[in-house]
Amino acid sequence: MSRIGKAPITVPAGVEFTVSGNLVTVKGKLGELSQELPNTISVKLEEGELNVTRANEEKQTKADHGLFRSLIANMVEGVSKGYEKRLELVGVGYRASNQGQKLDLALGYSHNILFELPTEVKITTESVKGKNPIVILNSHDKQLVGMVAAKIRSLRKPEPYKGKGVKYVGEYIRRKAGKTAAK
Repeated sequence: MSRIGKAPITVPAGVEFTVSGNLVTVKGKLGELSQELPNTISVKLEEGELNVTRANEEKQTKADHGLFRSLIANMVEGVSKGYEKRLELVGVGYRASNQGQKLDLALGYSHNILFELPTEVKITTESVKGKNPIVILNSHDKQLVGMVAAKIRSLRKPEPYKGKGVKYVGEYIRRKAGKTAAK
């Protein structure tokens, strides 16, 4: 039995929820998101809670039950609270700045990297003297903000010897010992 799929989703005040056929649309103060559901999954709004049900007990349907319940819960939370990802640039000379939706990164290459962000993602950069630069991504779409953060991180992944690179704030980098001098 899917424990995640059975759990009801509480809809906060100010969030509109509509189902038309297989398309679920959630609208809130931060934006609007929609998700198409398979024919075997249905959603009902009862007394301010969303209940996700499945039509049969097939293996794929059981997997979809938990998946789409989680996706709908993420949509409801996204349009009401939003999501944030924080990236830290660790390394000498690593810098980040933004002009609108363009992120300008200096990551130790011979050139700066210009990264164009989707319009749904809001970006801010923090550069404090003596601390590593931080890039903050905000959006109402959890999948999109996670994908953009992963793409920025992939431009210079943290290396295990000195820990240089782009990492998530709070991410633990497993370190390796370097070469020792031969005697």
